[in-house]
Amino acid sequence: MSRAHSLDAAEMQRAALLADAVAGLSAPRKTLPCKWLYDEEGARLFEAITRLPEYYPTRTEMRILDEAGEDIGRRVGPGASVVEFGPGDGIKAVQLLQALASPEAYLPVDIAPEWLDAAAARVARAFPGLRVQPVVADFSQALDLSDRAGPRALGFFPGSTIGNFEPADAVAFLRRVRGALGANARLLLGADLVKEPKVLEAAYDDGAGVTAAFNLNLLARLNAEADANFALDAFRHRAIWNAAKERIEMHLVSMADQSVRLAGRVFRFAPGETIHTESSHKYRPEALRSLAEAAGWQVAEMWTDSAAQFSVWLLEASSATSRTD
Repeated sequence: MSRAHSLDAAEMQRAALLADAVAGLSAPRKTLPCKWLYDEEGARLFEAITRLPEYYPTRTEMRILDEAGEDIGRRVGPGASVVEFGPGDGIKAVQLLQALASPEAYLPVDIAPEWLDAAAARVARAFPGLRVQPVVADFSQALDLSDRAGPRALGFFPGSTIGNFEPADAVAFLRRVRGALGANARLLLGADLVKEPKVLEAAYDDGAGVTAAFNLNLLARLNAEADANFALDAFRHRAIWNAAKERIEMHLVSMADQSVRLAGRVFRFAPGETIHTESSHKYRPEALRSLAEAAGWQVAEMWTDSAAQFSVWLLEASSATSRTD
């Protein structure tokens, strides 16, 4: 990537961050999109979260991929091009590629170049002859990757990131993925399952305070990139289980009556008022199946761990006409 192109991408990303922040903080119930949690420091903190004892999703999903690897490889077949949406550090991609016969390519897709660099480097080291082609893009928007992925595209969306979408948005995203990958696409999808609230709340509010630092880092990012003046010690992290919507919610709670400047505007916060920064929906298998089918996928297989904490799904494009919405 050229320096000029990198600077253009950075400016576009900053403009998008600013627009989302102004829109979200102007809403009656203040919000900030969770995708902006993942700057370089956010990426580092999230990787630390995945290693915490309370945070079960990463290790459980990796155990499922390990135990089901032979079955996954057999069902996918040889020559697949793996397109990973939100690759993290690439460790799950390496695990998946090891299970596949003669993979054709690896295409990590993310809005944050720092994530792509780590994932691409890890995969390239593990598979020196593999075509590795990072794609800087916002995968919540429409994409066309079919030319780069070829006729045997295997989408890979691990980590239960699908849970960050509202249900209707999850359907729209899955439909866009299907359109982006082509008519014969398949998708390996990770999804967290409904379980005891105390387990869920601990996973998103760990005793060491790493998740709190991760959430508060979003305000530090706005200070650095959007000319804001958030006082980080005037907010605290809160994670709650919303039983009606079967999701964990992360919030930043204002600890005082205060005003914050951002991009030349002033936003007021009452004591106890929150910024909703992330939702993580947890699924029942029948609900996830319905989401997939509504988006034009059919379920080929589903794997879970012995405690039914997490699930990995292999989806295949149904015979209906694909759309990119």
